[in-house]
Amino acid sequence: MKVGEKVVLMLDDGDGFAAAISGGLHPNPNSKFNVEKGWFELSLEQYGLVNRNAIGEMIHFVGPDGGYEVSIVILHKNEPPILACALNELLSELSRNALSKMPSLIIPFILPEYKLKQENKIESEMVSVYGIKFGPTTDLTEALSSRLQKAPPYMQIYHEGLAELLHLANIVKLPTVVLVGVINQHRSNKTAREEIEVTCEIGDLLASTLSVSFSKEKTSQSVTKSSSDNKEAWRALYG
Repeated sequence: MKVGEKVVLMLDDGDGFAAAISGGLHPNPNSKFNVEKGWFELSLEQYGLVNRNAIGEMIHFVGPDGGYEVSIVILHKNEPPILACALNELLSELSRNALSKMPSLIIPFILPEYKLKQENKIESEMVSVYGIKFGPTTDLTEALSSRLQKAPPYMQIYHEGLAELLHLANIVKLPTVVLVGVINQHRSNKTAREEIEVTCEIGDLLASTLSVSFSKEKTSQSVTKSSSDNKEAWRALYG
């Protein structure tokens, strides 16, 4: 798996976030980037999972010399415990097959507030995006983390996918910055608007860091569609 020196890694949980970010990021009009899309499929047989693979898609921003400058890697949904195996295999693959040097990893995530537990939290302190930095420091991880509110040292994350991703990324020692967007726990029109705003904030951070552009229009479409799909699924179950 070939990737650029800057990698955005996301989990596609079907909530519209990965689609909004990957669909919204695109080359600047005056840049010489080309876009190349592809898929990956990694065997999980070494974990005892026969005929099971980690599957996902990749979007590369390719420079004039044909080299990958930025890679967006999206892992399709897996349920625990298969998720941990898929994440471990993907991160190991990224670490083994970097083109020229170890890639800098950016992991954007969005969570409802109730999945984060913070000690001594002050309600007036409204932070929409936290940053968690670990692994070796690169120019990219240092520049990005310096623009973010550092996550409290004792913040607990009650989301299995993100918790496993943090743990495994720390093990492989890749230069990493995790962006944790926070929204209110009650789903409503107000929360949907807030989700769009936080997603756009993360998109803008990624765009400025990676020297690309971010389209907010696709963000609204992806998040709104996901919210609508969730409501329809709820009605189908409960009427």
